[in-house]
Amino acid sequence: MIRGWQSVAFNQAPDSANQIHGDEVARQYGFRGGLVPGVTISAYLLHPAVEFWGLDFLNRGAAHVRVSSPLYDEEAFSVRILEQDATAYRAEISQTGDTPSATAEVTLPELAPAAPLRRGDPVAGRDFQPPRASFETFERLRDDGCQAFRYRWNDRHNMRAYVRDETLMPELHRMDGQGYANMGFLLGCSNWVLASNAQMNPWVHLETRSQNYRAVPRDASLIAEMIVRDFWEKKGHEFVDVDVHLFDEADDDCVGTINLRAIYRLRGL
Repeated sequence: MIRGWQSVAFNQAPDSANQIHGDEVARQYGFRGGLVPGVTISAYLLHPAVEFWGLDFLNRGAAHVRVSSPLYDEEAFSVRILEQDATAYRAEISQTGDTPSATAEVTLPELAPAAPLRRGDPVAGRDFQPPRASFETFERLRDDGCQAFRYRWNDRHNMRAYVRDETLMPELHRMDGQGYANMGFLLGCSNWVLASNAQMNPWVHLETRSQNYRAVPRDASLIAEMIVRDFWEKKGHEFVDVDVHLFDEADDDCVGTINLRAIYRLRGL
């Protein structure tokens, strides 16, 4: 049986360039404090998949996660399994007795769909300065292509754990265990490549559709390539959809794909 779990939320990014994770800016937008990253909330919802299916999930699992309201640092949460069968479950996460903050539909297909091939987008250097996010910027990125970026998974990364007590994570993810990249880091790559192609601050992660192809071992170097799919305005917020493909730099094999939806400019900016 796939089981839910409870823990305490962990904001790994209070000093992020995206200041929605810091108290001062978050409060300006009506939040109680800095937001726990959306990818961390997603990791909480996918934790039962790793516990139950193990490496099978990291090698071929898929998920659709939607974040609807925030979690805050050190806030107790509960993940409830609403429905399940042998190869899928639906879950929600909430503070105790509160409305859900996010939901997930998680599956373990018998076979993953065909993986994309690396296009060979140019990998940006450390001194690359992106243009500010706007309709014009995303139109240009859609038409002309995006910069790729490199991300290394290791025990020095601030996303090495999605809870403060690393022993609460599956042994597959712990650095004193097998050390495979957790879903917070993997989904986080989609956040970082988006923000690296178009400068945004503050901005809000809303939704991901992800497909795993291969577990990512300790010290792997990943190349993230991005395609802009759509961008629009609604009720004063400005949104963007991007597809992100992650490749192991050692052999160019795809390790995962992510479709990310975000608010890149909040109403009032």
